[in-house]
Amino acid sequence: MKKIITTTKAPAPIGPYNQAVLNGNTLYTSGQIAFNPETNKLVLDDIKTETKQVMENLKAVLEAAEMTFENVIKTSIFISDMNNFSLINEVYGSYFNEDTAPARETVEVANLPKFVNVEISMIASK
Repeated sequence: MKKIITTTKAPAPIGPYNQAVLNGNTLYTSGQIAFNPETNKLVLDDIKTETKQVMENLKAVLEAAEMTFENVIKTSIFISDMNNFSLINEVYGSYFNEDTAPARETVEVANLPKFVNVEISMIASK
């Protein structure tokens, strides 16, 4: 059974999609960018701060589904410049236990929504 997951602690969708969908025990999050839901502004000070906001948005969505980063089994990271990979990875990695970190792919893309530098989506399971 498909259940829509929403929270005011993460950015509201800006199109015909939801923050996440829970199907059975599996959660599929939409990609998150560095939009701060409290200020309604993008956080683009530097790539580490931007990545932290993305991860905090994902954390809020996971919590709305009664999950944590320990439940994440797969992530997809989209970045506009592969030269930022190590800084993004440093922040991203701080949210996971290295021994139980999820599977992942990282892809450089030409553009992202709102011309941000990083977007991350996740699949998690209870």
